[in-house]
Amino acid sequence: MMFDNNEEMFPIVDEEGNITGAATRKECHSGSKLLHPVVHLHVFNDKGELYLQKRPAWKDIQPNKWDTSVGGHIDLGESVEMALKREAQEELGISDFTFELLTHYVFESDREKELVFCHRTTYNGEISPSNELDGGRFWSIEEIKNNLGKGVFTPNFESEFARLKF
Repeated sequence: MMFDNNEEMFPIVDEEGNITGAATRKECHSGSKLLHPVVHLHVFNDKGELYLQKRPAWKDIQPNKWDTSVGGHIDLGESVEMALKREAQEELGISDFTFELLTHYVFESDREKELVFCHRTTYNGEISPSNELDGGRFWSIEEIKNNLGKGVFTPNFESEFARLKF
């Protein structure tokens, strides 16, 4: 069984993304509300469908829920673009894509507080979900709308989906 590395180091940032310190994953996910940056990539195909990943049961945050196509923490010393490309490669096997920044915002749950840098791309190539995920698939926007509020998706995805008005 896989698990998250609780000793992995994350940058701590202000709401503009300026680094103010560093902390471990465990410290960031334990209710401390230390603001740490993450990247999201929404992967659409030419049909307008959105790829969602299924979070595995072993994840420390929101196990077994459907979530943003690509999502991950920015490592200490890494830029937003570097993290976005690394996470897309690690999670979906995607390396040749162009992206656009949609927005950035602060997301807060009972366990953590993240500065989210949200992007999108259109991609029609092969997607190969890694063993970090429990698979994934393309969803129509209507199918997503019909499942909102039913516990199918992560609260973060639902919040972002509403914010972006796909």
